[in-house]
Amino acid sequence: MIFSKKKITTEYTMEQCVKCGAKTKRKFNDGDVLFAEISKCNLCDGLTKIEKIFGETIEE
Repeated sequence: MIFSKKKITTEYTMEQCVKCGAKTKRKFNDGDVLFAEISKCNLCDGLTKIEKIFGETIEE
């Protein structure tokens, strides 16, 4: 019998500050939309916007 590895995909959102360019990666939340301005930057108080939504797959 052949055993296959279980694959788990986790969704992430990449945010980038428009002012200073700082990037942060966090888990995806329902309602995330590309290029939406969503929060203030922790470093410079500029606005961050969603640059990328992606998934990472690992095998167990």
